[in-house]
Formats: sequence, structure tokens, C-alpha cells
Amino acid sequence: MNKVLVIGSGGRCDAICMKLKESEKIDFLFAAPGNPGMARYAILVPIAVDDVDGLVNFALKEKIDLTIVGPEASLALGIVDEFNKHGLKIFGPTKKATMVESSKAYAKDIMKKYNIPTASYEVFSDYDSAINYVKSNNTYPLVLKYDGLALGKGVVIVNNFEEAKVTLNDMLVAHEFGKSSVVIEEYLVGKEFSFMCFVNKENVYKMIPAQDHKRAFDNDLGPNTGGMGAYTRLKFLTNEDINYSYEEIMVKMAKALVKENNPFTGILYGGLMKTKDGIKVIEFNARFGDPETEVVLPCLKSDLYQAIIDILNDKEPELIWDNRPTLGVVLASKGYPKTYQKNFEIFIPPFENGYVFHMGTKINDDKLYTNGGRVLMVVNQGYTLEEAKDLTYDMVDSIECANLFYRKDIGKDSL
Repeated sequence: MNKVLVIGSGGRCDAICMKLKESEKIDFLFAAPGNPGMARYAILVPIAVDDVDGLVNFALKEKIDLTIVGPEASLALGIVDEFNKHGLKIFGPTKKATMVESSKAYAKDIMKKYNIPTASYEVFSDYDSAINYVKSNNTYPLVLKYDGLALGKGVVIVNNFEEAKVTLNDMLVAHEFGKSSVVIEEYLVGKEFSFMCFVNKENVYKMIPAQDHKRAFDNDLGPNTGGMGAYTRLKFLTNEDINYSYEEIMVKMAKALVKENNPFTGILYGGLMKTKDGIKVIEFNARFGDPETEVVLPCLKSDLYQAIIDILNDKEPELIWDNRPTLGVVLASKGYPKTYQKNFEIFIPPFENGYVFHMGTKINDDKLYTNGGRVLMVVNQGYTLEEAKDLTYDMVDSIECANLFYRKDIGKDSL
């Protein structure tokens, strides 16, 4: 009897649960703490993602056969290390290997050492030194990255010295995201894309690339968010681009971590950019991306559970992908990513096709309400990207809620 636990509560974990539920090899699927969307597929367990002891105890008590970790917060707390100590099978990187995401400086230093293409950079923990560097550099835009985890909001592009001063003060003096250093790096120009791979030490198995849209508003305007939509089958990427990204970036990084005595197991996410000088790394993450997972996993035709089990057992997994493009649109609370209100009722009609993944919702008296900044993600698949877009926006327009907004230009780079 196979029991599987998914740790997380957002849209990416809703998509993971949806895909796992298709497996005939899983008898019981649990989600901790889950959300109303995940309740369609899994038994919800009220344990927070940062309650490592509670999650270990639950997995031991229920004799969980496989645990899959969604959020970076759990990984950075060392949940994989704790599960391993108790002989529990878990898919995700150790606390040390999670540093590819939890420390931007660590990831950049590895890339520099092993010639993995990325933007030039310097690291500062002192405000005055950072200011002096920016003054002497005098080239804009510049990218300022908080070294630790910042829920997708720790990267700021500054266009002049005044903006740099304010941002460095926020990060290094006011400690807006915590007490850590700042990476100052060159601004790259090009088209961004996300490339996720299943990894077990030196073994790397690629997924299909996706592109997400970080800015809050149409035409890439407004503040950075956790992602306002995503799509697959990117017209601007050639097969050569994908092969280069796989061999020279993803495989190279996995092998580099093994050489550094810090082997990585889990999902290695490459945030990449196609520039005029070739493809370069913007950042690495140590888990499934959100919202990319919601458009990538619906394209997986083979068994996700079996693939992960095979990878953990050093076997080559069967990964079969649907060539049809997917496109997903995030519905967010008005005001997000800044101040927003919750508790607005949501009406979702019964859709025959497509997916509605829950990101920030709650149930109260059998009614569905908003409960976060990003609330829902609507995804559909078509024979063309245009068809996928039309189907998705038709669904979006059918959802009723008084306090949601969304971008209307998702997929524009490939349409």
C-alpha cells in the first residue's frame, strides 16, 4: 500500500497533487497543510510547512512511502535532512544543497568556479561598500539581489543611483528581508525562460521549458510578483537552445555540486535568459517553480510518482511529454503584491476542460473565499498557443469575484 505526502499549500502543490492522483500506484495521497483545491485529490493534514517535527512525526505514524516537498521554506529548514535521519523517503535537496536558492552568492560562486554562464557580479554585506561600488560602477540598469530567501520579491532592478541607494538601504540597513548580504550584478537583456529538471546527483532529466510573467501588469509594467502567468512551447527557443541549456547549465550545475561534496536531489530550476551573447543563468531554485509547474505538469503524460521513485532508485525514469502548448493565467487580489484584502467570495463554474489551481483560497460555510495575494491559476491546453490562450481566458472570464485582477497578455512573446 503506497502512501504519498505532498508538503505545501499553493498552486504548484495543487498541480503536483493533480498529477499524482492520476497514478494507479498510489493508494493514499496526503497534503500538508494543503488548500481547498488540493482537497479534490488529497486528504488534507493541518500541519504547517515549517513544522518539521510535526511533518516527520506524521510521516512516521502513517508510514508514508514518499514525501514530495513544494515550498523553499521547508527545504531551507532542512526537512530533507530530518526525513533522511528517520529513514523516510523524500524527494528534495538537503539544507546545504538548497543553498543554490537560499544563497544567491553561493550559487553565483559555484557558477563562476565551474564556468556556468551568468551575469558578472559582486557581493556586499556592508552598505557603505555597496554604495561606493555602485558609485564607481555608474552603469544602469543594475540588478540588486538579496542573498537569502525573499518569496520571489528580493530582486530589484534599479535605473539610477537614487533607486540603488533606497534599495540597498532597504536590504542592508533596514533588513527588509532579513540580515544577509546583497549581490549586485550586471543587467542582462533578452527573453527569460524557466527550465526545470529532475535531478539525483549527476543524473539530470529535463522537463519542457516554460516562460512566466513576473510583473504585475500588462506589458511587463508594475512591481515584481511571484508570477502572474506562464506558458509552454516557447517560439523563441530552438532545440539547440534547449540542448545547450541542458548540457552547459543544468547538467554542469548538478555535476559541480557533486564535485563540491554537496550533491543535489530534487527539482533543479534554472531561471535562464536568452541574450545576444547566448543563454545565461539569472538564478537557480531548488524546487518546482510557481507558476511554471501549473503549466508544465499538465503536459506530462507518464506517471509522475513512478518517475520520482525511479529517480530516487538511480533508474532512468519514463518521461513522456504532450507537445501541445499550455497557457495559464493567475487571478490575484487587487493591490497584490502590495497591500490587499482577503475574504471575497469566489464563484467557479464547473468546467469540462482545463484546470483551476488554487493558490490562495479558503472554505468557510461551504463557500470559497480569497485568502492570499495570488488566488487562482487557470490553465488550458490547445493545439496552438493561440487556442490555449483563448480557452484559458474564456474560463477566466467565467469566474466571478469582486476583488480579482489578472494580466491579459500572457504568452505574448510566443504568440
